[in-house]
Amino acid sequence: MLIRIYEENPNQREVDKVVQFLRDGGLIVYPTDTIYGLGCDIFNAKAVEKICRYKKIDPRKANLSFICYDLSNISEYAKVDNQTFKLMKKNLPGAFTFILNGNSNLPKLFRNKKTVGIRVPDNNVIRELVKGLGNPILSTSVKDDDDDILEYFTDPELIHERLSNIADVVIDSGFGELDPSTIVDCTGDEPVIVRQGKGVLEF
Repeated sequence: MLIRIYEENPNQREVDKVVQFLRDGGLIVYPTDTIYGLGCDIFNAKAVEKICRYKKIDPRKANLSFICYDLSNISEYAKVDNQTFKLMKKNLPGAFTFILNGNSNLPKLFRNKKTVGIRVPDNNVIRELVKGLGNPILSTSVKDDDDDILEYFTDPELIHERLSNIADVVIDSGFGELDPSTIVDCTGDEPVIVRQGKGVLEF
């Protein structure tokens, strides 16, 4: 299903419809402030496993990220010291993925992982979906590393064509971007940029 939701003024009825798909274990393709993402409710193990099968990754080892509404609940899933929290607060919402040390509240599937990626995109659509769901949404990119046909990952209608067998809902929020988020590893003594993407980190 292709559902049109605009970032400037997300239609609450459409947002609620997508949230219900997430609650029912559905997979969605959603806009961010970078590329389109594929996600599900982090607490729905079957949905998470479906994404991992599609991406050919092991959920216990894969570097998957959580999309959060804001920073208020980060400590529920990750260990955050004051310095890291200040850095995140300065740069989020924004085009960053912060890698943090996880804690024991992570969903069962992720318990064996020591780290978790945290995203708070500067995009009203995905943040309203997270807010409606009441917990983070699992995040992975729509793009396959071995696929160079870039239009498929920026044009929601083409994404819908391509992923209709895996995604229950594709949100059309206009053309996406090609640059991914900047990944910042905050698990050591000092933050380290491990992938420079769209976001320019402010210290």
